[in-house]
Amino acid sequence: MKAGDIVLVDTTLIIEAHNTGCLTALAAAFRLQTVETCVRETQDGSATRADHLRIDEGELRAQINAVHAVTDAERAVVAAIDGPILDDGERDLWAHALARTDAWILCGPDKASMRFGYKASMRARLVTLEALLREIGHTPKVPIRAHYRQEWLDDVMTNCVLGLL
Repeated sequence: MKAGDIVLVDTTLIIEAHNTGCLTALAAAFRLQTVETCVRETQDGSATRADHLRIDEGELRAQINAVHAVTDAERAVVAAIDGPILDDGERDLWAHALARTDAWILCGPDKASMRFGYKASMRARLVTLEALLREIGHTPKVPIRAHYRQEWLDDVMTNCVLGLL
């Protein structure tokens, strides 16, 4: 992983990066990309917490390098692997990711999404917010929560290997 890489981001990552004040730094260093479903989820409250800070959609789209549409055929690939475990944004982000032929990494700090990445043999493409921030030498204004850290991802992957997830 290095600055300039394509990083596919899901709704929860977008919200955490916005709430901790590091979305602008990430957008300046990496080519952040997502799917329309994730942008919609940041706006409709379906994936938010009580302390979620409102994200202006226009500002969000300005910081994201590309926002992709997803086809039903792409979604079918996800369903064939293990799709029912994912929410709509995660499903569409993975559908888009699996259809790509270029290099990318994915930051989607949710157990179901990480389990899917493991089952899809994409473990090497999974990255944490903590690792992204470390790569660019950025410390967020507000500390990131535990499931955005490397230790959390390592625990999830261990549980996948052991068949516990």
